Amino acid sequence: MTRRTFVSLAACAITLSVSGHRPTAAAGERHLLYAAVPGIRNYLDYGGIGLLVYDMDDGHRLLRRIPTFALEPGVQPENVKGIAANAQTGLIYVSTIRRVAAFDLTTDKMVWNKTYEGGADRIALSPDGAILYVPSLEGPHWHAVNAKTGDVLAKVETGSGAHNTIYGPDGKRVYLAGLKSPILSIADPATHKVVGGVGPFSSAIRPFTINKAQTLCFVNINGLLGFEVGDIKTGKMLHRVQVPGYDQGPVKRHGCPSHGIGLTPDEKELWVADGANSRLHIFDATVMPPKKIASVVVRDQPGWITFSLDGRYAYPSTGEVFDTASRQILTILGNEKTGTVQSEKVVEVVFQDGKPSRTGDQFGIGRKD
Repeated sequence: MTRRTFVSLAACAITLSVSGHRPTAAAGERHLLYAAVPGIRNYLDYGGIGLLVYDMDDGHRLLRRIPTFALEPGVQPENVKGIAANAQTGLIYVSTIRRVAAFDLTTDKMVWNKTYEGGADRIALSPDGAILYVPSLEGPHWHAVNAKTGDVLAKVETGSGAHNTIYGPDGKRVYLAGLKSPILSIADPATHKVVGGVGPFSSAIRPFTINKAQTLCFVNINGLLGFEVGDIKTGKMLHRVQVPGYDQGPVKRHGCPSHGIGLTPDEKELWVADGANSRLHIFDATVMPPKKIASVVVRDQPGWITFSLDGRYAYPSTGEVFDTASRQILTILGNEKTGTVQSEKVVEVVFQDGKPSRTGDQFGIGRKD
């Protein structure tokens, strides 16, 4: 992106930031956004190391930095790979290429810190906060872990290049995507066995998302600026959707044109990342196949997208905070010194009277009742 374009975006954010305050929250309720860094590879210039906590009710003002993993002399920073939180247990989890650690949401203190065979990738947490699925770093298996202690409960073998993971909203299924497979595997967390799959898709699966009913999945794949749609119930691929009017072009990271996809919580829109063109493309998800309705510009090549629980805010990995309805930039996430924070690993935590009451998800999963 050119300097002129970035300056224009920043000016837009400053102009709109006054309207970026959430309408009056429920009495005693507070909404915080947690961004784990380094959340773009291991690049420290995009926010340093730690958990950055933002006040969503006050224009996403930075509140504090929670220390996570100290930078040791002569050792490269650890890429953050995933983030998850649960209000019932009051814990938030951060995975890196080497480890997973749990932190207390009330005290900010580390509760446990463990390494696993094969490393760790993008984690997923059960709705009740009891079980954490930890993919090995592009390896053959996932570990099912006791989320309170970090102890391994079981190993789930797929041989697919373990990577992205989504725990179903009802807690009855876990969706396992590997970098080496066109099949989205489905595991039963009661037995920790693979019980099904969706696909094959046209290539290996990258980021993906699901609707709340767990009837549809939307997947980015290698070699496609766009996404494919799968029927979770039948296991069949339904549609291939290419972003119209844009060339794929070269990308700086991830090696695929679209690395990032999310449903708005009401499941009306699907937002899709476009690395080469530094854009997010918005599709009408109320029709099948989804139809493109808009595009928005971001300041760098996006590699992720998720949303606030109420759907008011859209969070691309490039650090802008979008008003989802107007598609305007409200503000840009900053750190203690600059406005250069970027992260593919963010999650919302809602506090009621000082205690965690609800949590979002790093994936833009559907929440339609």
